[in-house]
Amino acid sequence: MMSMIRRSHLLLSALALLLAAGCSETKGTSQSLTLPSAPQSPQPYKVGKPYQVDGVWYYPKVDMDYDETGIASWYGPGFHGEYTANGEIYDQNALTAAHKTLPLPSMVRVTNLDNGRSIVVRVNDRGPFVNGRIIDLTRRDAQLLDFINQGTAKVRVQILKDESQVLAAQASLQGGDNIGPKPTAAPSGTVAVTPLPPAGQGQAAAAPNQIAAAPTQNKSVIGQAVLPKPDGQVLLEPVKATNIYIQAGAFTQQTNAQVLTSKLSTFGPVHMTPVQVGSQLFYRVRLGPLATVDQADQVLQQVIHAGQPEARIVVD
Repeated sequence: MMSMIRRSHLLLSALALLLAAGCSETKGTSQSLTLPSAPQSPQPYKVGKPYQVDGVWYYPKVDMDYDETGIASWYGPGFHGEYTANGEIYDQNALTAAHKTLPLPSMVRVTNLDNGRSIVVRVNDRGPFVNGRIIDLTRRDAQLLDFINQGTAKVRVQILKDESQVLAAQASLQGGDNIGPKPTAAPSGTVAVTPLPPAGQGQAAAAPNQIAAAPTQNKSVIGQAVLPKPDGQVLLEPVKATNIYIQAGAFTQQTNAQVLTSKLSTFGPVHMTPVQVGSQLFYRVRLGPLATVDQADQVLQQVIHAGQPEARIVVD
């Protein structure tokens, strides 16, 4: 718990320094940093108990249906060589990520919704403890997704169920605070790849309609569990226009949604929309669309201070 809190304070301090320095971190660096030479050993499987950082509660859980949109950020030299939440050494050049609630480790696909670039990364850390961010990526991730200069990106984060179950089964052999899911075979198949232009040179060619499962050759076998490894392959997915919204709440009672809609109307355009989730009808309250991430951050803080601490940034 204390290490999480210390890391959150470091992250917030680092972000403050970046703002003061004109976001120099997001412009990348040619500095060469060296990790310990010893290879990292598998770490125990961790889900974790609810925890609090700077007054905000987070509730880790196993969610093999996780599929969310929002804003990604990245963290680099300031944390290179430090310990992650699951005891590994953070490497800014590795394909890993920090997430607030997903089990450690988990495998997720992250797609930049503005350019269609998509990579697979392994979640091995907690964070980002900043309102309005759903995942914190490494410097290398940001380079591959082509948002390292911007510092943030509109993304979709999808858990890879089979691969995450394999990771959990392998990590559970090491112990941990939770027992992982029963091992399942990682999917096999080929990857349909469209060549990418160099980062920053415009939109790539049209993406294939379907992207097959990740290849199986890049795996290590430990016991009966097959551990998939992200291989740095960048895929392209179809790109469509997206907008940024603040989702202030979702209610089963329409009256409650109407009250919140009226309350938040002073902050900008607010909409109440009925949404069917399974067999349940919800009334969703959103503000927007908003033009930029900076504007979304400002409106999000206003909504939180207005008594909606669960409000979040979404991309749709």
